[in-house]
Amino acid sequence: MTKLFVVGTGPGAADLVAPRARAAVEASTDLVAYGLYLALLGDVCDGKTHHDLPLGEEINRARLALDLAASGKTTALVSSGDIGIYAMATLVFELLDRQLQGQEDQPAWLDVEVEVIPGISAMQAGASRVGALLGHDFCTISLSDLLTPWQTIEKRIHSAGSGDFVVSFYNPVSKKRDWQLNSARDILLQYRPAETPVLLGRQLTREDESIRIIRLDQLDAKDVDMFTLVSVGNSESRRIVNGSREWVYTPRGYRKKL
Repeated sequence: MTKLFVVGTGPGAADLVAPRARAAVEASTDLVAYGLYLALLGDVCDGKTHHDLPLGEEINRARLALDLAASGKTTALVSSGDIGIYAMATLVFELLDRQLQGQEDQPAWLDVEVEVIPGISAMQAGASRVGALLGHDFCTISLSDLLTPWQTIEKRIHSAGSGDFVVSFYNPVSKKRDWQLNSARDILLQYRPAETPVLLGRQLTREDESIRIIRLDQLDAKDVDMFTLVSVGNSESRRIVNGSREWVYTPRGYRKKL
């Protein structure tokens, strides 16, 4: 049986790559990824055959990884963050599902042993940078309407607002999408105070990391790009200041016991 590792390598810092993820890359002969993800991994990728496909080629990346593994090459399909969250793992299993339904003609894929290795997600890395923003119930919503209709996304934002979830927005803006984030802000302002703390975490854990904590009513798409995670607290999330340090945390309910 041939092997495909589906590997999440975390937010970017080398010391946040899980030992199992590093071991999977070391064990592989072929690495399939967007090139930046391999560059962030560094020396562990040396001596491997790199298959670098650009952004927008996600389906071809998943197909190539399955093809390489099916041909007998121990392969790692690599993505930053957690590869199961808005990333490549779902495509691998969607292709396998299609093969099982007779919609693909790649029977050798079904002989591939697939192992998914999780990584620290951007929302976890961001929350750790400011304290404990994800201390109570939370959700993630992608604002990209390339694959999901805006009407569906809008419904989910309303649901997150009415349910008072902490919300982490992935894919908040791009060159062609610059209005969805402000619409999401306006929806959440219907459910929680204007002073609700918001984390803007750009290039989290990387050399050019930038962290800002703002109010919900200050959130503006012009201050955000595709490298930025936007996490919005719930109605109880608190921003606290201790000298030059500031933190954000979301209480879980221990106040009654305290």
